[in-house]
Amino acid sequence: MDLVFFGMQGSGKGTLGKTVAEKFNMKIFEMGGELRKLSQEESELGKKIKSIIEAGHLVSNEVVMEIVENFINHLEEGVNVLFDGIPRTLEQAKNLNTLLDKHSRKYYGVLLDIAQDTAMKRLTTRRICKVCKAVYPSDYKENNCKCGGELITRSDDNPEAIKTRLEAFQKETVPVIELYKDKLLKLNGEPVIAEVEKDAMGKLPAILNQ
Repeated sequence: MDLVFFGMQGSGKGTLGKTVAEKFNMKIFEMGGELRKLSQEESELGKKIKSIIEAGHLVSNEVVMEIVENFINHLEEGVNVLFDGIPRTLEQAKNLNTLLDKHSRKYYGVLLDIAQDTAMKRLTTRRICKVCKAVYPSDYKENNCKCGGELITRSDDNPEAIKTRLEAFQKETVPVIELYKDKLLKLNGEPVIAEVEKDAMGKLPAILNQ
């Protein structure tokens, strides 16, 4: 069973996704990472992506699906995928579901649910490692990441920019979540991450074993 992760910015879905993937031996598909990796390759797809990026163009939905299919085709037998950050729009969701159906892959949505006030508070107080990009909440008092990298505040983690991102989530991604309503696990993302992880680990096995 593949999992499609959803969550407002600041929900902790990236952190939870890494834990879930490690626990259940899943591969994470994250668009930014795939774009960077493929653009370094000499494959036809890699050359296409490199030319798009160098021209400063956005990657079309058609190319996005090509990237997803390439990822699936290179998976080991029996390995499930955790999609993080995709799909972002209804069109993308429908295309992704069609692609997964084509490859006879079962999929289930996971929503990490938090209030907008929570998202705003977390995003304006969090810090991120310059090296490994790990995210640390406001109650982490050290100035360096566990990897040794310096912790910084992202330039776009300001109230105005965050408001714009949250509005985009409501407009574009909430309709996508509605598309998955018949196969969607909704988790409360308000507690500390350890409690959220415990809740997820208790509920996900039944879904993954369907």
